Amino acid sequence: MTTLFISDLHLSQQRSEKLSLFFDFLKGPAKNAEALYILGDLYDDFWIGCDDKLSPNPEIISALRNYSNETNTQLFIMRGNRDFHLNKEFTDATGCILIDDPTEIILYDKKVLLMHGDTLCTDDVKYQKWRKFITHPCIKWIYFIMPYALRKKIARDVRSYAADAVQKKSAEITDVAQRTVLQTMKDFNVTTLIHGHTHRQAIHNIDLNGTPAQRIVLGDWYEKDCILIHDATGFRFERVENYISNNS
Repeated sequence: MTTLFISDLHLSQQRSEKLSLFFDFLKGPAKNAEALYILGDLYDDFWIGCDDKLSPNPEIISALRNYSNETNTQLFIMRGNRDFHLNKEFTDATGCILIDDPTEIILYDKKVLLMHGDTLCTDDVKYQKWRKFITHPCIKWIYFIMPYALRKKIARDVRSYAADAVQKKSAEITDVAQRTVLQTMKDFNVTTLIHGHTHRQAIHNIDLNGTPAQRIVLGDWYEKDCILIHDATGFRFERVENYISNNS
C-alpha cells in the first residue's frame, strides 16, 4: 500500500519541463499508488477558475481527470495560497476530492495530519491577515461572480504584489513558527505532520511533550522536484524523475 504526497508544484507555461514531468508522473507510477495527495499550490499563478482556457490550465485539468478515471486511483487536493478558490467546479472537472486544511488521515493505523503549511507561519502577521480576508466566504463569492477578465487582472496584480512582498521578508518570517507547530500537533493529538508551502524539504524529528514526533516538509518543483512516498517501510523522499524511471 503506497501513498504519495506532493505540493508546491507551481505549474506554469513558463516551466514546460515541470509540466511534462507532472504529466508523465500521473500517467506513470502514480497510477499504482493507493492515493495521491496534492497539498496546495498546484498552480504558479493565482487560480482564476475553470473558465480560464489559457494553457496550461485545460491541460492540467484534463490530466487530473484522466488520473481520477483510472481504476483504483484516489486523488485528493488541498487548497494552497496560490489556489485559495478551488471549488466544486474544479472537483467536477478533475474528479478529485477537495480536502480541508487541515485534514487527518490514517496510514497503517497511525493518524497523520496534513496541511498546506501557510497557517503555521504565524510570525508573518501581514500574510495571516491577508489570508483571512481572501478566504472569507463573502470575498470568495464576490470573486466568482466577477467577469473572467476582471478575475484575470486581480490574479495578475495579486501575483505581482505577493512576489514583491516575499522578497522583503526575512527567512524566519516566512518559515513556520515552532510554537504553532507544537500547539497544532497537540490540538490534533498527532505525532506526524506533513505540510508544504515553505519549500524547505526536510524531515524534522521533534519532541512533543516527551513523545517522539515528526514534521515532514514537502519540497517544491522549482529547481528540483520532490515526492514523499509512504509504504510499509515508512516515509522517504525521492526526486520525481527518479521515481518515474525506477518504476517504469
